[in-house]
Amino acid sequence: MEIGIYTFAETTRDPSTGQTITAARRLRDLIEEIELADQVGLDVYGVGEHHRPDFAVSAPAVVLAAAADHTKRIRLTSAVTVLSSDDPVRVFQDFATLDLLSGGRAEIMAGRGSFIESFPLFGYDLDDYDELFEEKLDLLLKLRDSERVTWTGEHRPSLSDLGIYPRPLQEKLPIWIAVGGTPQSVVRAATLGLPMALAIIGGAPERFKPFVDLYRTTAQKA
Repeated sequence: MEIGIYTFAETTRDPSTGQTITAARRLRDLIEEIELADQVGLDVYGVGEHHRPDFAVSAPAVVLAAAADHTKRIRLTSAVTVLSSDDPVRVFQDFATLDLLSGGRAEIMAGRGSFIESFPLFGYDLDDYDELFEEKLDLLLKLRDSERVTWTGEHRPSLSDLGIYPRPLQEKLPIWIAVGGTPQSVVRAATLGLPMALAIIGGAPERFKPFVDLYRTTAQKA
């Protein structure tokens, strides 16, 4: 069993002053938290992506790259990368760079996100919510598996035998699918043979066991 921590880097109120913690302080504290997690022997640290005033991280790869310089063995992952509203090429390049800086400790946790503010921010239509994720995940996996990529989709310009650099230190950059509790997402992760991160934001853990069972059954069939 591996044990880790993830955070959304919320800018909460400091009880000693009554003031809301600034993003600058929250990010400094976050690097110290990741460093401590590494020192006490935790296996992984995840950082979420939000585009709201009450969270300090909109660019997980940047924060994790800073943490890489303060840690030695802990794995560093997004939790999650909102892939639907991002460019898979840039996501891959960012995390490949993180992988090189960290000595092979980077992972990507791709999801659709629990908030929707990134869609209008980057010019995407919420009517394309599911299609965007499916298409961009397909491209991200091709980028991981091949140095040169030819790909065509509906929501991003095509790629014609283009090289994607830098390549990560790990032979295959780990990519997880983050699932919020919809059966379709569970089936997608299992069918693709990707590890699933099941987000339990509230409720008893045993309520989510059917999703684990569905994942395992679907993976065996696939």
